[in-house]
Amino acid sequence: MRQAKFRIGEVVRHRVYPFRGVIFDVDPVFNNTEEWYRSIPQEVRPSKDQPFYHLLAENADTTYVAYVSEQNLLVDGTGKPVSHPAVRQFFDRFEGARYVPKPRAAN
Repeated sequence: MRQAKFRIGEVVRHRVYPFRGVIFDVDPVFNNTEEWYRSIPQEVRPSKDQPFYHLLAENADTTYVAYVSEQNLLVDGTGKPVSHPAVRQFFDRFEGARYVPKPRAAN
């Protein structure tokens, strides 16, 4: 099992699709349904043997929760906070380019 590249509170963006988000949980390997996994087109389907991240995500139109493989994430780099309404449930504040987890949400 490899070590996760990103940490809870980091703001990241998707490598292919136009969305960004803040990480609120990490699975060391794929931990979702087989149905969800098979819904990803085979030519872009990631390996299950890598960390997967739960994001409070946003795009130009909406906010949502996303589940993304490590290979498909990059550091956001904008230095801007995420506008997802659930951010305050998990994080105390935005500091620098990352969120500070609330004590009960920290791993």
